[in-house]
Amino acid sequence: MGPVARELSVAHGIFEPFQAATSVRGQVIELAAHLREHAALPAVLVGHSWGAMLGLLVAAAHPSTVAKLVLIGSGPLDPVYAARIMETRLGRLTKEDRDELVLLQKTLNDPSELPSSAEFARYGDLSARADSVDPIATEPAGFAFQVALHRQVWDEAAALRASGYFIEQARAVACPVVVIHGASDPHPVLGVVGPLADAGLSPRVHILAACGHTPWIERQAREGFFALLKSEIAEPGR
Repeated sequence: MGPVARELSVAHGIFEPFQAATSVRGQVIELAAHLREHAALPAVLVGHSWGAMLGLLVAAAHPSTVAKLVLIGSGPLDPVYAARIMETRLGRLTKEDRDELVLLQKTLNDPSELPSSAEFARYGDLSARADSVDPIATEPAGFAFQVALHRQVWDEAAALRASGYFIEQARAVACPVVVIHGASDPHPVLGVVGPLADAGLSPRVHILAACGHTPWIERQAREGFFALLKSEIAEPGR
């Protein structure tokens, strides 16, 4: 989320942490500690994809640290909706890319084999191709992929999601919740707002047209996305 942090830093104090803990609980503790050390509390916590799901857990476990939770392109909180993601992606790719993505998915899912950084990066590139509508050119991330860390944390997160853990934790969220989601994001927005509603939350939901999983790279949606995000940050109690 580097581009988002840079854009927001013009008017706000921004902290963009890197997560190094190798468990879901560890990352929750780590992020809460970062907030207490570096942020004026309570803070507006903005997360994208897995970061959105992690933000939800932090807001639930450490409510005094979070004034508002903004979930951008969150992964589904209920596994029922997760099965559709790969199906949607494959339907948007050429046959050659589709076949390659399927092979890479098998490698990523093989517990006996850790994919290389190059394989992991290629999987990300193909997924991003399917996840976007009209993307602008972006610069390389500038940091190495932590493949082993990703597998450890995501395997645990997937198991927790299957157990209903995210919905259970959402019941403890006391701050306002905002959902920002691309209309063409393969991650179904119903997989976010439905479970939040089941947990008794009433998030404010913004659906962005001509937008996939990552709003700030979308040519037609990025300007509106940034305006929306800035307005939400400006009113943390709303």
